Amino acid sequence: MTETTITPAVLRDKLSAAKGPDAVARSAAEERNAALTKPPGALGRLEELALWYAAWRGDARPRIEAPQVVVFAGNHGVTARGISAFPPEVTVQMVANFQAGGAAVNQLARAAGARMEVVALELDRPTADFCEAPAMSDEDLAAALTAGWNAVDPQADLLVTGEMGIGNTTSAAAIALALYGGEAADWAGRGTGLDDEGVSRKAQVVAEAVALHAPETGFDTLRCLGGREVAAMAGAIARARCEGIPVILDGFICCAAAACLQAESAGALDHAIAGHGSAEQAHEALLGKLGKVPLLNLGLRLGEASGAALAIPLLKAALECHSGMATFAEAGVSGG
Repeated sequence: MTETTITPAVLRDKLSAAKGPDAVARSAAEERNAALTKPPGALGRLEELALWYAAWRGDARPRIEAPQVVVFAGNHGVTARGISAFPPEVTVQMVANFQAGGAAVNQLARAAGARMEVVALELDRPTADFCEAPAMSDEDLAAALTAGWNAVDPQADLLVTGEMGIGNTTSAAAIALALYGGEAADWAGRGTGLDDEGVSRKAQVVAEAVALHAPETGFDTLRCLGGREVAAMAGAIARARCEGIPVILDGFICCAAAACLQAESAGALDHAIAGHGSAEQAHEALLGKLGKVPLLNLGLRLGEASGAALAIPLLKAALECHSGMATFAEAGVSGG
């Protein structure tokens, strides 16, 4: 069977046709929640998480049994401008570490009971320096979107996407500036550990790139200023939306990928929640633009899906309470 190439036009159509949450399942989940052995609202945000998840899965009493974590890796030509504290060779080395099970996200995925895959995207062919030309051609963008789309297991019941790519906080900052405006310094942070001079240089690069391309749509922003791994995350998040698979968003770079989808379709991220608020300086502002309140705030700034993977057990716990607790009638407890 021939797989569809996911071009921006194809993805727009798929997002436009994607179904929303199941209202019947949501109503039934609300009825169940109201009858559980607890005061109304006593579990706070855990209750809303359970209702949100139940609606997207079409099941009033769901549990998470098949979570999937996918880490995409790509290299960026803009690293030639000295915008990272690490050389681009680290991307290849870290992919090997992921594959050997030695990275932080490997441990967090295992602890959460999640299946994890790593998808390396032409690491020997970095994107173009986006201060000189668009980061990707139309064909490159379509290939990356397609790789992300095809990486999602339709049988998964939760998706987390992560990234590895030296230079990709610069890409994310440029995407945020192009989509939301402001000053480059508002969006350019320390990334992997830049000093003040490095952050200033990074902001200058971001401003120069956005001024050069002035992209007008979410997908054009992704093509001009993104990276293969950033585009692949967008493709995967969009596939999950079309399959009704809830998503936990990771940090600044993942949210920049997601922002390109939201720029194309207002409801593209209704199936997604924010796993954490990272220490990257602009992540809080980006979450605000997306309308997402993070589940955790632990000062993480690692990327590679680590914060979102850490949030999987929290969502699981919300569903265990919702689906496993007894109702007042079942427990023989007098209601309020």
